[in-house]
Amino acid sequence: MNSDSARGRALLAWFQAAARDLPWRTRPAGQRDPYHVLVSELMLQQTQVSRVVERYHAFITRFPDFLALARADVSDVLALWAGLGYYRRARLLHAAAIAIVSHHAGRMPRDINAIRELPGVGRYTAGAIASMAFALPEPLVDGNVTRVILRLEGRELASDEPAAQALAWRRAAELVAASDHPGAFNEALMELGATVCTPANPRCSACPWSHTCAAFGNQSQSNIPRPKKRAARQALRLECVVLLDALGRVLLEPRPATGLWAGLWHMPSTESHGRARPDPADLLNSLALPSTPLAPAGSVKRTLTHRDVSLRVWAGRLSVRGPKLPGRAWFEPHALPAMSSAHAKVLERAHHALGALHKQS
Repeated sequence: MNSDSARGRALLAWFQAAARDLPWRTRPAGQRDPYHVLVSELMLQQTQVSRVVERYHAFITRFPDFLALARADVSDVLALWAGLGYYRRARLLHAAAIAIVSHHAGRMPRDINAIRELPGVGRYTAGAIASMAFALPEPLVDGNVTRVILRLEGRELASDEPAAQALAWRRAAELVAASDHPGAFNEALMELGATVCTPANPRCSACPWSHTCAAFGNQSQSNIPRPKKRAARQALRLECVVLLDALGRVLLEPRPATGLWAGLWHMPSTESHGRARPDPADLLNSLALPSTPLAPAGSVKRTLTHRDVSLRVWAGRLSVRGPKLPGRAWFEPHALPAMSSAHAKVLERAHHALGALHKQS
Protein backbone atom coordinates (compact mmCIF):
# COMPACT_ATOMS: atom_id res chain seq x y z
CA MET A 1 0.00 0.00 0.00
CA ASN A 2 1.27 3.48 -0.78
CA SER A 3 2.33 5.68 2.09
CA ASP A 4 0.33 8.73 3.09
CA SER A 5 2.95 10.97 1.50
CA ALA A 6 2.56 9.14 -1.81
CA ARG A 7 -1.22 9.45 -1.50
CA GLY A 8 -0.78 13.16 -0.95
CA ARG A 9 1.36 13.57 -4.06
CA ALA A 10 -1.15 11.65 -6.17
CA LEU A 11 -4.03 13.74 -4.84
CA LEU A 12 -2.22 17.03 -5.53
CA ALA A 13 -1.36 15.95 -9.06
CA TRP A 14 -5.01 15.13 -9.66
CA PHE A 15 -6.14 18.42 -8.11
CA GLN A 16 -3.81 20.48 -10.27
CA ALA A 17 -5.58 19.15 -13.34
CA ALA A 18 -9.14 18.86 -11.99
CA ALA A 19 -9.64 21.82 -9.61
CA ARG A 20 -12.71 23.93 -10.27
CA ASP A 21 -12.21 27.61 -11.06
CA LEU A 22 -13.76 29.29 -8.00
CA PRO A 23 -13.54 32.99 -7.11
CA TRP A 24 -11.87 32.46 -3.72
CA ARG A 25 -9.06 30.46 -5.35
CA THR A 26 -7.24 33.47 -6.77
CA ARG A 27 -4.07 32.57 -4.85
CA PRO A 28 -2.56 29.14 -4.09
CA ALA A 29 -3.85 27.41 -0.98
CA GLY A 30 -1.42 28.15 1.82
CA GLN A 31 -0.96 31.75 0.67
CA ARG A 32 -4.52 33.05 0.76
CA ASP A 33 -5.90 36.09 2.49
CA PRO A 34 -7.30 34.67 5.76
CA TYR A 35 -10.29 37.02 5.46
CA HIS A 36 -11.19 35.49 2.09
CA VAL A 37 -10.83 32.00 3.55
CA LEU A 38 -13.11 32.81 6.49
CA VAL A 39 -15.78 34.41 4.29
CA SER A 40 -15.81 31.62 1.71
CA GLU A 41 -15.84 28.82 4.28
CA LEU A 42 -18.72 30.29 6.27
CA MET A 43 -20.67 30.91 3.07
CA LEU A 44 -20.10 27.34 1.91
CA GLN A 45 -21.47 25.75 5.08
CA GLN A 46 -24.75 24.05 4.10
CA THR A 47 -24.99 26.12 0.90
CA GLN A 48 -24.44 25.01 -2.70
CA VAL A 49 -21.18 26.14 -4.30
CA SER A 50 -23.03 27.65 -7.27
CA ARG A 51 -25.04 29.91 -4.97
CA VAL A 52 -21.93 31.05 -3.11
CA VAL A 53 -20.19 31.81 -6.41
CA GLU A 54 -23.06 34.16 -7.29
CA ARG A 55 -22.69 36.21 -4.09
CA TYR A 56 -19.06 35.96 -2.99
CA HIS A 57 -17.64 38.71 -5.23
CA ALA A 58 -20.31 41.26 -4.24
CA PHE A 59 -19.72 40.55 -0.55
CA ILE A 60 -15.94 40.90 -0.82
CA THR A 61 -16.30 44.07 -2.87
CA ARG A 62 -18.63 45.68 -0.31
CA PHE A 63 -16.66 44.43 2.71
CA PRO A 64 -13.06 43.95 1.47
CA ASP A 65 -11.41 43.21 4.82
CA PHE A 66 -11.98 42.61 8.51
CA LEU A 67 -12.05 46.33 9.33
CA ALA A 68 -14.69 47.13 6.72
CA LEU A 69 -16.85 44.25 7.89
CA ALA A 70 -16.43 45.11 11.57
CA ARG A 71 -17.47 48.72 10.95
CA ALA A 72 -20.57 47.72 8.97
CA ASP A 73 -24.03 47.62 10.46
CA VAL A 74 -25.13 44.01 10.87
CA SER A 75 -28.31 44.77 8.91
CA ASP A 76 -26.17 45.65 5.86
CA VAL A 77 -24.26 42.39 6.26
CA LEU A 78 -27.50 40.41 6.43
CA ALA A 79 -28.85 42.21 3.36
CA LEU A 80 -25.82 41.19 1.29
CA TRP A 81 -26.07 37.65 2.66
CA ALA A 82 -29.63 37.35 1.31
CA GLY A 83 -30.18 34.14 -0.63
CA LEU A 84 -27.46 32.14 1.14
CA GLY A 85 -29.73 31.10 4.01
CA TYR A 86 -28.69 30.17 7.56
CA TYR A 87 -28.31 33.85 8.44
CA ARG A 88 -26.77 33.05 11.80
CA ARG A 89 -23.53 32.51 9.87
CA ALA A 90 -23.57 36.13 8.70
CA ARG A 91 -23.99 37.35 12.27
CA LEU A 92 -21.12 35.15 13.44
CA LEU A 93 -18.91 36.34 10.56
CA HIS A 94 -19.63 39.94 11.56
CA ALA A 95 -18.88 39.13 15.22
CA ALA A 96 -15.61 37.40 14.22
CA ALA A 97 -14.52 40.51 12.29
CA ILE A 98 -15.25 42.69 15.32
CA ALA A 99 -13.23 40.32 17.55
CA ILE A 100 -10.28 40.32 15.14
CA VAL A 101 -10.27 44.13 14.95
CA SER A 102 -10.73 44.54 18.71
CA HIS A 103 -8.32 41.87 19.97
CA HIS A 104 -5.90 41.15 17.11
CA ALA A 105 -5.33 44.59 15.52
CA GLY A 106 -7.38 43.60 12.49
CA ARG A 107 -5.21 40.60 11.59
CA MET A 108 -6.18 36.96 11.75
CA PRO A 109 -4.11 35.22 14.46
CA ARG A 110 -1.90 32.37 13.29
CA ASP A 111 -2.26 30.27 16.44
CA ILE A 112 -4.84 27.52 15.93
CA ASN A 113 -6.27 27.91 19.44
CA ALA A 114 -6.67 31.67 19.01
CA ILE A 115 -8.39 31.07 15.66
CA ARG A 116 -10.82 28.62 17.27
CA GLU A 117 -11.78 31.20 19.90
CA LEU A 118 -13.30 33.47 17.23
CA PRO A 119 -17.11 33.57 16.97
CA GLY A 120 -18.44 31.04 14.48
CA VAL A 121 -15.09 29.30 14.03
CA GLY A 122 -15.09 25.63 14.93
CA ARG A 123 -12.51 22.91 14.40
CA TYR A 124 -13.20 22.60 10.67
CA THR A 125 -13.08 26.33 9.86
CA ALA A 126 -9.98 26.80 12.02
CA GLY A 127 -8.24 24.03 10.07
CA ALA A 128 -9.22 25.66 6.79
CA ILE A 129 -7.84 29.05 7.84
CA ALA A 130 -4.62 27.64 9.34
CA SER A 131 -3.81 25.48 6.32
CA MET A 132 -5.06 27.63 3.44
CA ALA A 133 -3.89 31.00 4.75
CA PHE A 134 -0.80 30.05 6.76
CA ALA A 135 0.23 26.65 5.29
CA LEU A 136 0.04 25.00 8.70
CA PRO A 137 -0.52 21.20 8.73
CA GLU A 138 -3.89 21.39 10.48
CA PRO A 139 -6.60 18.91 9.47
CA LEU A 140 -10.16 19.71 8.50
CA VAL A 141 -13.11 17.38 8.26
CA ASP A 142 -16.47 18.05 6.62
CA GLY A 143 -19.04 15.69 5.14
CA ASN A 144 -17.02 15.20 1.97
CA VAL A 145 -13.79 14.42 3.83
CA THR A 146 -15.58 12.00 6.16
CA ARG A 147 -17.03 10.10 3.21
CA VAL A 148 -13.66 9.86 1.44
CA ILE A 149 -11.88 8.56 4.53
CA LEU A 150 -14.58 6.04 5.45
CA ARG A 151 -14.40 4.61 1.93
CA LEU A 152 -10.61 4.73 1.88
CA GLU A 153 -10.53 2.72 5.11
CA GLY A 154 -13.51 0.53 4.18
CA ARG A 155 -15.50 1.35 7.32
CA GLU A 156 -19.29 0.91 7.05
CA LEU A 157 -20.27 3.61 9.52
CA ALA A 158 -22.75 6.47 9.40
CA SER A 159 -20.83 9.70 8.98
CA ASP A 160 -22.29 11.24 12.13
CA GLU A 161 -21.31 8.33 14.39
CA PRO A 162 -18.63 9.21 16.98
CA ALA A 163 -16.41 6.38 15.70
CA ALA A 164 -16.65 7.74 12.15
CA GLN A 165 -15.77 11.28 13.23
CA ALA A 166 -12.87 10.07 15.36
CA LEU A 167 -11.48 8.07 12.44
CA ALA A 168 -11.97 10.93 9.99
CA TRP A 169 -10.15 13.47 12.17
CA ARG A 170 -7.31 11.06 12.98
CA ARG A 171 -6.68 10.08 9.36
CA ALA A 172 -7.14 13.66 8.11
CA ALA A 173 -4.47 14.77 10.59
CA GLU A 174 -2.09 11.99 9.48
CA LEU A 175 -2.62 12.69 5.80
CA VAL A 176 -2.13 16.46 5.99
CA ALA A 177 0.94 16.03 8.20
CA ALA A 178 2.49 13.85 5.48
CA SER A 179 2.01 16.52 2.81
CA ASP A 180 4.48 19.27 1.89
CA HIS A 181 1.55 21.50 0.87
CA PRO A 182 -1.08 21.21 3.64
CA GLY A 183 -3.37 23.95 2.34
CA ALA A 184 -3.54 22.55 -1.17
CA PHE A 185 -3.87 19.02 0.22
CA ASN A 186 -6.88 19.94 2.38
CA GLU A 187 -8.55 21.73 -0.49
CA ALA A 188 -7.88 18.79 -2.81
CA LEU A 189 -9.30 16.34 -0.27
CA MET A 190 -12.55 18.29 -0.06
CA GLU A 191 -12.65 18.63 -3.84
CA LEU A 192 -12.25 14.89 -4.24
CA GLY A 193 -15.30 14.29 -2.06
CA ALA A 194 -17.33 17.01 -3.76
CA THR A 195 -16.68 16.02 -7.36
CA VAL A 196 -15.48 12.39 -7.51
CA CYS A 197 -16.14 10.49 -4.27
CA THR A 198 -19.76 11.65 -4.27
CA PRO A 199 -22.56 10.22 -2.08
CA ALA A 200 -24.19 8.45 -5.02
CA ASN A 201 -22.51 7.07 -8.14
CA PRO A 202 -18.91 7.93 -7.23
CA ARG A 203 -16.59 8.23 -10.23
CA CYS A 204 -14.00 5.76 -8.98
CA SER A 205 -12.34 5.52 -12.39
CA ALA A 206 -11.30 9.20 -12.01
CA CYS A 207 -10.08 8.88 -8.42
CA PRO A 208 -6.33 9.12 -7.74
CA TRP A 209 -6.78 6.91 -4.68
CA SER A 210 -8.90 4.11 -6.13
CA HIS A 211 -6.00 1.64 -6.24
CA THR A 212 -5.51 1.98 -2.45
CA CYS A 213 -9.17 2.42 -1.51
CA ALA A 214 -10.57 -0.44 0.58
CA ALA A 215 -14.16 0.24 -0.48
CA PHE A 216 -13.27 0.23 -4.17
CA GLY A 217 -11.28 -2.95 -3.66
CA ASN A 218 -14.28 -4.89 -2.38
CA GLN A 219 -16.90 -2.83 -4.26
CA SER A 220 -18.59 -1.62 -1.07
CA GLN A 221 -18.50 2.12 -1.87
CA SER A 222 -22.28 2.26 -2.35
CA ASN A 223 -22.71 1.06 1.27
CA ILE A 224 -20.29 3.60 2.76
CA PRO A 225 -21.17 5.72 4.63
CA ARG A 226 -24.24 4.07 6.10
CA PRO A 227 -27.34 6.29 5.98
CA LYS A 228 -27.80 8.65 8.92
CA LYS A 229 -30.83 8.31 11.12
CA ARG A 230 -33.24 10.95 9.85
CA ALA A 231 -34.60 13.42 12.34
CA ALA A 232 -38.36 13.78 12.35
CA ARG A 233 -39.44 16.75 10.23
CA GLN A 234 -41.88 19.28 11.64
CA ALA A 235 -44.55 21.04 9.62
CA LEU A 236 -44.98 24.76 10.22
CA ARG A 237 -47.83 26.74 8.66
CA LEU A 238 -47.89 30.53 8.84
CA GLU A 239 -50.45 33.14 7.81
CA CYS A 240 -48.52 36.14 6.43
CA VAL A 241 -50.17 39.52 5.92
CA VAL A 242 -48.58 41.88 3.40
CA LEU A 243 -50.00 45.30 4.08
CA LEU A 244 -49.23 48.29 1.84
CA ASP A 245 -50.18 51.86 2.64
CA ALA A 246 -51.27 54.68 0.33
CA LEU A 247 -47.59 55.58 -0.27
CA GLY A 248 -46.78 52.07 -1.45
CA ARG A 249 -44.80 51.24 1.68
CA VAL A 250 -44.88 47.75 3.16
CA LEU A 251 -45.30 46.97 6.86
CA LEU A 252 -42.57 44.76 8.35
CA GLU A 253 -41.40 43.64 11.77
CA PRO A 254 -38.14 42.05 12.96
CA ARG A 255 -37.87 38.35 13.71
CA PRO A 256 -36.59 37.34 17.18
CA ALA A 257 -32.81 37.21 17.65
CA THR A 258 -32.90 33.40 17.80
CA GLY A 259 -34.81 30.69 15.96
CA LEU A 260 -36.17 30.56 12.44
CA TRP A 261 -34.96 33.47 10.22
CA ALA A 262 -33.35 35.03 13.30
CA GLY A 263 -32.87 38.78 13.18
CA LEU A 264 -34.36 39.26 9.71
CA TRP A 265 -37.47 41.27 8.84
CA HIS A 266 -40.76 39.73 7.81
CA MET A 267 -44.43 40.49 7.35
CA PRO A 268 -46.73 40.27 10.39
CA SER A 269 -47.46 36.55 10.71
CA THR A 270 -49.17 34.06 12.94
CA GLU A 271 -48.98 30.30 13.11
CA SER A 272 -51.91 28.43 11.60
CA HIS A 273 -52.96 25.18 13.22
CA GLY A 274 -55.43 24.10 10.57
CA ARG A 275 -55.72 23.95 6.80
CA ALA A 276 -58.91 26.07 6.62
CA ARG A 277 -58.42 29.71 5.73
CA PRO A 278 -58.97 32.05 8.67
CA ASP A 279 -61.49 34.86 8.47
CA PRO A 280 -59.57 37.94 7.19
CA ALA A 281 -61.07 40.24 9.85
CA ASP A 282 -60.10 37.80 12.60
CA LEU A 283 -56.59 37.51 11.15
CA LEU A 284 -56.10 41.30 11.13
CA ASN A 285 -57.46 41.52 14.67
CA SER A 286 -55.15 38.78 15.96
CA LEU A 287 -52.15 40.61 14.52
CA ALA A 288 -53.29 44.04 15.76
CA LEU A 289 -53.38 45.40 12.20
CA PRO A 290 -55.59 48.16 10.76
CA SER A 291 -58.86 47.00 9.26
CA THR A 292 -58.80 46.70 5.46
CA PRO A 293 -59.97 44.16 2.86
CA LEU A 294 -57.57 41.23 2.48
CA ALA A 295 -57.17 39.05 -0.61
CA PRO A 296 -55.61 35.55 -0.62
CA ALA A 297 -52.42 35.60 -2.68
CA GLY A 298 -51.29 32.00 -2.83
CA SER A 299 -48.63 30.38 -0.71
CA VAL A 300 -44.87 29.94 -0.49
CA LYS A 301 -43.28 26.66 0.60
CA ARG A 302 -39.77 26.08 1.90
CA THR A 303 -38.02 22.86 2.95
CA LEU A 304 -35.55 23.64 5.71
CA THR A 305 -33.20 21.34 7.59
CA HIS A 306 -35.76 20.06 10.07
CA ARG A 307 -38.95 21.79 8.96
CA ASP A 308 -41.39 21.95 6.10
CA VAL A 309 -42.64 25.54 6.12
CA SER A 310 -45.76 26.76 4.33
CA LEU A 311 -46.52 30.49 4.29
CA ARG A 312 -50.05 31.41 3.22
CA VAL A 313 -50.07 34.93 1.77
CA TRP A 314 -52.69 37.62 2.38
CA ALA A 315 -52.50 41.01 0.66
CA GLY A 316 -54.16 44.29 1.57
CA ARG A 317 -53.77 47.98 0.85
CA LEU A 318 -54.67 50.93 3.08
CA SER A 319 -56.21 54.05 1.53
CA VAL A 320 -54.22 56.26 3.90
CA ARG A 321 -50.66 56.72 5.08
CA GLY A 322 -49.68 53.80 7.32
CA PRO A 323 -50.03 54.53 11.06
CA LYS A 324 -47.24 54.06 13.56
CA LEU A 325 -47.43 50.58 15.05
CA PRO A 326 -45.31 49.44 18.02
CA GLY A 327 -42.42 47.17 17.04
CA ARG A 328 -43.13 47.57 13.32
CA ALA A 329 -42.04 49.89 10.54
CA TRP A 330 -43.15 50.95 7.05
CA PHE A 331 -40.53 50.54 4.31
CA GLU A 332 -40.25 51.95 0.82
CA PRO A 333 -40.01 49.17 -1.80
CA HIS A 334 -36.52 50.34 -2.85
CA ALA A 335 -35.21 50.37 0.74
CA LEU A 336 -36.28 47.05 2.21
CA PRO A 337 -34.26 45.61 5.11
CA ALA A 338 -32.74 42.14 5.10
CA MET A 339 -35.36 39.41 4.80
CA SER A 340 -35.33 35.72 3.96
CA SER A 341 -35.83 34.54 0.39
CA ALA A 342 -39.12 32.99 1.53
CA HIS A 343 -40.48 36.35 2.69
CA ALA A 344 -39.16 38.08 -0.43
CA LYS A 345 -41.26 35.58 -2.39
CA VAL A 346 -44.25 36.30 -0.11
CA LEU A 347 -43.92 39.99 -0.94
CA GLU A 348 -43.69 39.20 -4.65
CA ARG A 349 -46.89 37.11 -4.49
CA ALA A 350 -48.73 39.90 -2.68
CA HIS A 351 -47.69 42.56 -5.19
CA HIS A 352 -48.88 40.32 -8.02
CA ALA A 353 -52.24 39.75 -6.35
CA LEU A 354 -52.77 43.44 -5.59
CA GLY A 355 -51.80 44.35 -9.14
CA ALA A 356 -54.35 41.91 -10.52
CA LEU A 357 -57.06 43.34 -8.26
CA HIS A 358 -56.19 46.87 -9.37
CA LYS A 359 -56.64 45.92 -13.05
CA GLN A 360 -60.05 44.39 -12.30
CA SER A 361 -61.31 47.48 -10.48
